[in-house]
Amino acid sequence: MPNDAQWQLDIRPAGPANEDSLEIILGGRWCIDASLPASGVVFEALDDRIRRVRFDAAGLTDWDSGLLTFLGSVLKTCAQRDIATDTSGLPPGAQRLLAMALAIPEHNVAGRDKGPQDMFAQVGTATIEFFRDGPQMLHFLGEITQSMLRLFTGRARFRPRDLWLEIEEVGPRALPIVSVISFLVGLILAYLGADQLRLVGAQVFIADLVAIGMVREIGALMTGIIIAGRTGAAFAAQLGTMQVNEEIDAYKTLGIPPVDFLVLPRMLALMLMVPLLTLYSGFIGMLAGLLVSVTIFDIGVFEYYTETLRALELKHFLVGLSKGTVYGAMIAFAGCLRGMQCGRSAEAVGRAATSAVVTAILLITIAASIMTIVYYQLDI
Repeated sequence: MPNDAQWQLDIRPAGPANEDSLEIILGGRWCIDASLPASGVVFEALDDRIRRVRFDAAGLTDWDSGLLTFLGSVLKTCAQRDIATDTSGLPPGAQRLLAMALAIPEHNVAGRDKGPQDMFAQVGTATIEFFRDGPQMLHFLGEITQSMLRLFTGRARFRPRDLWLEIEEVGPRALPIVSVISFLVGLILAYLGADQLRLVGAQVFIADLVAIGMVREIGALMTGIIIAGRTGAAFAAQLGTMQVNEEIDAYKTLGIPPVDFLVLPRMLALMLMVPLLTLYSGFIGMLAGLLVSVTIFDIGVFEYYTETLRALELKHFLVGLSKGTVYGAMIAFAGCLRGMQCGRSAEAVGRAATSAVVTAILLITIAASIMTIVYYQLDI
């Protein structure tokens, strides 16, 4: 069917020996501004004898979403009538876009499962999921590494404004909860230390215990756990919602790497802000120790201050900063990973947020153990 709009459409039997097959030949320019034919032209040729449809687009010169709309309607109708289709004759780009557009995501109904499982079945399921999750985590880690390399070479594609927004969300807005938790932890640490040091009359060393413990270990650990529950879950929920709304698929279709545009700003924000929050947490914990020492154990403010300065060394601050940086990277990795793995339902978003917190805390605990042992062996 040639015409003045420069598109061509020819519908004919595949051959004398294939009376149950239909061949659709496309040529010329199939763009949305070219007054393209309606798909009903093809439907009229799909009688009861047709069992197979093949496309031939060797004559195409240009195409856009107009071609995809036409082909999508034809393919859906063929699927409803149980007619096999052969799309190998279409352009590779059109094949990929049609496969994405016509894909039917797995539908999980909330509240319905396979019923209760015994202990051995639960252990087996958890083991299978663990070994299945390992390669996915390594693949995602590789994508983040490539994105970091593109950042260092100036080729990463993300908006600086997004980075600043994430920094504001991760840093200043987290100060209230970090302040409260750090103050209470410093208070507990001071009381626990004082209870033992009082036996030998060395209450003044409460300052050493609280200062080194908060700056070197507890501050980074508590900050990491707080941020994992507050920000890691938020990252997973945000990216999971984007998966449900097919926004991440849209980024891929437009040629924008989702890891660069969505994951990299979040990763950088946490790696920059968690170390600073760790220092802040250590300072608040030391204030709590000062309060306990002055009001309960009759230690002077100047005495506590002097003992704190004597106990703290530069290496303690560097250890705390390094742990904060690693914990921030772990939280961003877990939150973004679970968000990108999220399914296409509201229930899946909730599971992703929960899994992000659990994964982040597990990674933080493992990293804390390894780094503590390494620093001890290196006498740092």
